[in-house]
Amino acid sequence: MWLTDKQKREIIHNTWFLKKTPMIPFIIEVGPFHAATKEFFDNDIKELEWNENYHKAHKKIDDFNIPNNKPNLGIGIIAAAFGCNYILNNEADPWIKAIITRGNIKDVYSIKKPNLENNKIYRGAYSRIKNLELHSKLPLRLINIPSPLVTASLIWDYTSFIESTLLNKKEIHILLEMITQTTIEFVNIQLNKIKNLFTMGHEPWYIPKDVGIRISDDTAAIMSPDTYKEFGLPYINQISEAFGGLIWHSCGSIEHVLPIVLKIKGLRGIDIVITQNKWNLVRETVKGKVAINLRHYFYDHADQKEDLFQYSKDLINYFGNKGILLMTSTPTFKQAKKLSVKLKDFLLEYK
Repeated sequence: MWLTDKQKREIIHNTWFLKKTPMIPFIIEVGPFHAATKEFFDNDIKELEWNENYHKAHKKIDDFNIPNNKPNLGIGIIAAAFGCNYILNNEADPWIKAIITRGNIKDVYSIKKPNLENNKIYRGAYSRIKNLELHSKLPLRLINIPSPLVTASLIWDYTSFIESTLLNKKEIHILLEMITQTTIEFVNIQLNKIKNLFTMGHEPWYIPKDVGIRISDDTAAIMSPDTYKEFGLPYINQISEAFGGLIWHSCGSIEHVLPIVLKIKGLRGIDIVITQNKWNLVRETVKGKVAINLRHYFYDHADQKEDLFQYSKDLINYFGNKGILLMTSTPTFKQAKKLSVKLKDFLLEYK
């Protein structure tokens, strides 16, 4: 008999708080990344069908996945609410067109926060929450929550935005402060509208309210420690304080900013793509201070022929079993089932 959802929740919860657990929690996702493509973005029924079919198939896999619905609207939703045009496509989350460029930087002063109730983008988000809860008993994740830096780099043309962290600091801070307050408000209104909340984030891990909120902060990977300290840390701190803690995620190579990330007030954990980072630097900087989600999907490996079990086993042997979560993926459910058996047997015996 594998674990009940209640047992999974308890183990995951204790892991976030660096408590001893009977085993390391692990999740095996299946298939390519499920994006907010044209097929799903405006079709609540299709999105719900995808979620329910996925979790029905996933029940055959013994891992720490807990069935839930993801109200997937893409990482650019807050930027779109600020007035950026978005373009639905068949490949990825909606493409976002910046409204601030090198030629109109002073327009930052005329940007207004989106109206929480009347904004078209927000109304679509609330409608998705309502429809998913109306037609399914599964609990909901939050809609994608990007960091203020990520949202700012979508509102403001990316290259010009990075340049402006040196040349137009005042305007950058004005925009980031506005985005931070908007992000907090958007999360709070979601929490008021969602009746059956699964996690304080848009990824599969169970994150209850007493842990905090999960934020995607991918822009951090291309910033220097000093730049991230000035433009990332103050605003992430505000969000962490608003929700009583924070799980921090960034794709890319982020070892260089980890010492600054550890200064986040109420930091509970980091969620990183471990294939893009040096294991020794991550372990030396983070191990034992906050929980670490070690993520490596099948498509993160360059040749995609990596032995996922052996790689996972090597990770655990290197990082140990305290405060560690493991997330991987396979192309098919059949492969996921085989991998889950190996991982389960290994982790049950691992001391």
